[in-house]
Amino acid sequence: MPLVRIEVQQGRSSTELLRLADVVQEVMRDVFAAPPGDRYQVVTEHPVGHLIAEDSGLGLRRTEDLVVLQIFHQGRSVQQKTAAYEQLALRLGKECGLSPSDLIVSMVENERSDWSFGEGCAQFLTGEL
Repeated sequence: MPLVRIEVQQGRSSTELLRLADVVQEVMRDVFAAPPGDRYQVVTEHPVGHLIAEDSGLGLRRTEDLVVLQIFHQGRSVQQKTAAYEQLALRLGKECGLSPSDLIVSMVENERSDWSFGEGCAQFLTGEL
């Protein structure tokens, strides 16, 4: 059950934002084996100048198309994480025209006890999920 925060600068159309989110979800299904109906995404648009990302000395050229993904998950292997980075860059480039230098991905690992899907219950701990 990945929870994905998608951070972008204002300026994309609703159609473009939905396609971006759809491609991210496809990668979550294909690489992280997220089950059908398991889609949790938060898309946040920031005013110009409020999304700042330098290149960490890597020589990357960032543009206004920058996308920052923060993926909260549990139990994914290093191989799955590496494959997700690769597939996100590849598919977002192909499907959304995003340059790989305009994609930042951060993985945040957590535990089953860190989730409640509603009703004040920890469904992973109660056995509901």
